[in-house]
Amino acid sequence: MTESHGPAPDTGPDQSPYGRDTTPTGDPADLLVSVGGSWTWILGSAIATLVPGILVLVWPDQTLHVLAVLIGLYLLVIGAFRFVSALSRRDQGEWLPGLLLAVLFVLAGVLCLRNPLQTIAALSLIVGIVWLVSGMLTAYTALASKELAHRGLILGIALLCVVAGIVVLALPTETARALTRLIGLWLVLLGVAEFGLAFAVRAALHRPRTTGPRGSTLPG
Repeated sequence: MTESHGPAPDTGPDQSPYGRDTTPTGDPADLLVSVGGSWTWILGSAIATLVPGILVLVWPDQTLHVLAVLIGLYLLVIGAFRFVSALSRRDQGEWLPGLLLAVLFVLAGVLCLRNPLQTIAALSLIVGIVWLVSGMLTAYTALASKELAHRGLILGIALLCVVAGIVVLALPTETARALTRLIGLWLVLLGVAEFGLAFAVRAALHRPRTTGPRGSTLPG
């Protein structure tokens, strides 16, 4: 999933919801910051999570090989979303967890694609660990960053990831069909949760701004 800082200081139309100036300068790095700080990027991450979940639920009889390739591609895509989003963090305490998560997702995706004929237990282990660590790091960011907007929603998504990881690791899945249903269900739940976060950020960015002690900020 992709985190958001939602409301941003009122410094102009090019201000990122992460509190970083995203005024176009022609620099590719600035362009990535601008993209990663937008609510549409969170929406893109939600779609990238939801679509694989729907696919594996619609076609539960696919082989373990197909499931491993699909999950591997999902992990690589989400890793890219996490990497770009990490560039929009304000300080090391916020972007470092995001960067670590991006690396984790990419490595896990490579493992799935490198050996798509691996056992059900191996695939469950990879997915379960990724979700568990992802949820723990996201929860840490939500709890440590007091100025983080939508902290409750982000923390809820983090807990959902932790539960998903524990369930995938703890429940025995003896067939590819059972593993497909389990992973597909959690992907759909996580995707829907990220959709909610994306539109919550969008709503916050369109609210009337109010002036606070350190300048104009969006409510929330």
